Amino acid sequence: MRCPFCAYEDSQVKDSRPTEDNSAIRRRRQCASCGARFTTFERVQLREVTVVKSGDRRESFDRSKLEQSVTLACRKRGVSQERLDQLVSGIQRQVETAGEPEIPSSRIGELVMDGLRHIDSVAYIRFASVYRDFSEARDFEEFASTVQEAAKNGGK
Repeated sequence: MRCPFCAYEDSQVKDSRPTEDNSAIRRRRQCASCGARFTTFERVQLREVTVVKSGDRRESFDRSKLEQSVTLACRKRGVSQERLDQLVSGIQRQVETAGEPEIPSSRIGELVMDGLRHIDSVAYIRFASVYRDFSEARDFEEFASTVQEAAKNGGK
């Protein structure tokens, strides 16, 4: 593993343990050259999946982009990091086990929205505002009213 501080290509694993949700192995490493310590995470990747974006652009599925989007939507909402990790791991698992080599970005967006709807309604609306490209305050009002109606009807 390359050191993020000096780029030396050798490091020593000092400690390994599973993450709280057992979806990854957390490894504490020390660079053999500069002595800096850093943490890496090892996750199972079931298959390479290509995300088909708007305009038919294609790029490899990137868990870190998914984590960043979910974290941003949940910022200052009191949602635990463990809960966010569970959501992201669940979405990643669904994407990788779908059996398709390509997945539309819109499908990933729907998976995120479905997960956030069950975690936090404000995070759900935040994510939807970007995902659905709200352009006016009226768009927010209409969407928020559907969220409120769903909450009144028991989430159905």
